[in-house]
Amino acid sequence: MNAHASPLKSPLSPLTNSPVGSSQPLPLPTELRRRIGVSAPLSEQINQQRLAVQRVLNGQDNRLLVVVGPCSVHDPDAALEYADRLAALSDDISEHILPVMRVYVEKPRTTVGWKGLAYDPDLDGSGDMSRGLALSRELMHAVAARGLPVATELLQPMLAPYLDDLLSWVAIGARTTESQLHRELASDLSAAVGFKNATSGDVQVAIDAMQAAAHSHQRFAIDSEGRPVMQETAGNPHTHLVLRGGHGEPNYQAHHVRSSVNTLQKAGQNPRLMVDCSHANARKDHRRQSEVMLDVLAQRNAGDANVVALMLESYLHEGKQALKPNSMRYGVSVTDACVSWETTERLLKTAAERMR
Repeated sequence: MNAHASPLKSPLSPLTNSPVGSSQPLPLPTELRRRIGVSAPLSEQINQQRLAVQRVLNGQDNRLLVVVGPCSVHDPDAALEYADRLAALSDDISEHILPVMRVYVEKPRTTVGWKGLAYDPDLDGSGDMSRGLALSRELMHAVAARGLPVATELLQPMLAPYLDDLLSWVAIGARTTESQLHRELASDLSAAVGFKNATSGDVQVAIDAMQAAAHSHQRFAIDSEGRPVMQETAGNPHTHLVLRGGHGEPNYQAHHVRSSVNTLQKAGQNPRLMVDCSHANARKDHRRQSEVMLDVLAQRNAGDANVVALMLESYLHEGKQALKPNSMRYGVSVTDACVSWETTERLLKTAAERMR
């Protein structure tokens, strides 16, 4: 060694100021499915509801599919009150409308924020995911037991085995439609899957996702016993485009729909689509969801049979609120603002009348 060389510090020296994480055991999917089980009659009901959704999307059922409910669920009691109201209304409109309730327990965040019931059921950042998973499954089970088809957005692929047996329709959001993992997940689901156009408004990424999800894949997955497995997927033929606008601009109007249908047909994909009445289509103003829905109903009445579904963000009471312990208003969203139940009831009854 050169006598003038200084000794080298080891590159493997520990970093004394590194943050140390923590972990919390979670129940296995099979444990939660056993604890909150689906009876044979309920399983058959869910299967029939999946088929009903698929028939609408395939053009075999002329009803309008409407996915409706809170932007996100933070209070299971309020969500169940909403479910009771929707189930009662469904009896009056089911000849022309197929209502599916949003039970969204995960929320994508642009930066940070509350991630949903499955992640933080106590709304305080404590992150009791074990309780969140159980609450989410219990809530979806209770909604399904009221006779309603259940819809959710699947954000974390590892969450799917805890919930997917209860779902009749699944959304893949604008931020994850381009994700290979979510396309592979969609290819492994029995429920119909709606891919949203990108936040830029680009519909091609959703069409690419539909094509990918229709094929079989070999994907990394976790089985019901919590073991990592190579899962061979069957491919999902029941996917469709969801128009949600982009960059603050809507894409629900007739010329947007025609353009999207033409692009879908050229790609050999299902031309029947859903319009999300919220997000950029409402220019981030929940009150404009009504005008979006009425415009789409007019398109349908004018003969555009490719608009087969709508999505509406709706709760017991209008608007949204911040997360404030001890001062939360019952039945008001804590994420995107929603229209009230009274507005929802009026819109769904109007849609049923116009669908005649």
